[in-house]
Amino acid sequence: MKTLSELREKLRIYNKRDIVVTYHANIQAYVREIDIEEVKENIVCPDKLVYFEAQGYYKGNEKLNCYFAYEKNMFHRYVLTLNAKIIIVTIIKINRDWQRAIERK
Repeated sequence: MKTLSELREKLRIYNKRDIVVTYHANIQAYVREIDIEEVKENIVCPDKLVYFEAQGYYKGNEKLNCYFAYEKNMFHRYVLTLNAKIIIVTIIKINRDWQRAIERK
């Protein structure tokens, strides 16, 4: 994946039933009070996706850090692997200026 628009287009071809949520991601969503259905909606309709980082490959799947902005000071970070299915590895809610956080990367 090279550009944000390429990733958005790739995510749009998946359906919610193509998304697998790991045990760890389920726990993190519960602890951080994040609705799993909202996460799945963000992935298949990635309008809030503002930045991503490729993290290489994990067991043959492309691994990505994806940042979804909600407000200036609130965003979600999902670590995903992509192949035939999307696997949500972890979910993080971050309450700080996402623009500055991304600029540091």
